[in-house]
Amino acid sequence: MKLAKFIKLKQEEAITAQKEESAVIFLLEYILDLTPTALFERLDKEIDEEEVNKFNFLFEKYLYHNKPIQYLVGKTTFYGYDFYVNEDVLIPRFETEELVENILFFYDKYFKGQKVNVCDIGTGSGAIAIALAKEEKNMTLTATDISAKALEVAKRNAKNLETNITFLEGDMLEPLTTKYDILVSNPPYIPSGENVDKLVKENEPNLALFGGNDGLKFYRIILANASKYLKDRAMICFEHGYDKKQEIEALALKHFPNSKVLTLKDLEGKDRMTFVFVGDFNE
Repeated sequence: MKLAKFIKLKQEEAITAQKEESAVIFLLEYILDLTPTALFERLDKEIDEEEVNKFNFLFEKYLYHNKPIQYLVGKTTFYGYDFYVNEDVLIPRFETEELVENILFFYDKYFKGQKVNVCDIGTGSGAIAIALAKEEKNMTLTATDISAKALEVAKRNAKNLETNITFLEGDMLEPLTTKYDILVSNPPYIPSGENVDKLVKENEPNLALFGGNDGLKFYRIILANASKYLKDRAMICFEHGYDKKQEIEALALKHFPNSKVLTLKDLEGKDRMTFVFVGDFNE
């Protein structure tokens, strides 16, 4: 069977099972060890029986056993880099790439090439910290997580992607002993009573998903304690639930009454990122 026909059939199968048809391409790139361009160039070639069997073995787990395709292949792509992932960490989302992009934008705008110390709180797979380290050589990265297993994944990714990051085990800010120019966090922010997609809830670590009754537990902890770990002129950067803009702005101004607070929308037009500028950030 030609690869193009095989893809069409499997995408139809995914749609019938109410799964993402994009998983077909992602899985084929893994099975065939091809880049997207190379896969496209092979569309008119045959796919052999061994390749079909390998594909079907994993594809059926995705379709009928509710397993995320990223965990099945052990990797995902974030900000253009390949990250190892397993059940000990959340799968990095596309929306979080926008957080990284905006951190880099504000770094360029306000720090203008200065060397800065950055801490990623609740790092999980290490995606945010590693992407920042890869993209901006003047950032020195520290990353914390309460989960020792998550830190094992993050350390593996840092090594694979040749980044030098200090990893600290502990709850939120507790392991920190120095001050930073930038604090960043994408903490658990789903309210504990909220319905979550079965694929996510049954596979990804619930410790990294739920943020208390209203989803704000960890923002309160970070903002209440951040001043001890910030330099006089510093930036706090959050990803958060799309409906939490007002609450997070109020929390930020409660603990940093003289700060500038800016909430940005993601590409879907949802309020998804809040930046708190502490100290002198005049142009």
